[in-house]
Amino acid sequence: MALQCPRCNSVHIESLDRARKAGGAVGFAGGAASGAAGAFSGARVGAAVGMVGGPVGATLGGLLGAVLGGLMGGTAGGLAGAQLGKVIDDRLLKNHHCLNCDHLFATDSAKQLDMKPLNSKS
Repeated sequence: MALQCPRCNSVHIESLDRARKAGGAVGFAGGAASGAAGAFSGARVGAAVGMVGGPVGATLGGLLGAVLGGLMGGTAGGLAGAQLGKVIDDRLLKNHHCLNCDHLFATDSAKQLDMKPLNSKS
């Protein structure tokens, strides 16, 4: 389904996705911080296990645990924040911008176009 501007009926529409972008960034930062904090406590375990490999193994085990925890936490937080932002964009904000008449409008006020081919032989 394509969107159509409710003011001028143009199909030249862009989605602004402000809340999705902001939610993803905030979620990534929060997830990375909590993931890294959890990873630092896990890094102690990794360092203890890495002691089998000597001091270098302990250092690498602890460092890799912290980095991987931060990345995994950041990814999970970013995805969750982006999904929450998408809901906010779709339900609360004027998320769409008509490139023809500069009108801002919400998804629920947009006209939905059915883009099926006219001569489909199914």
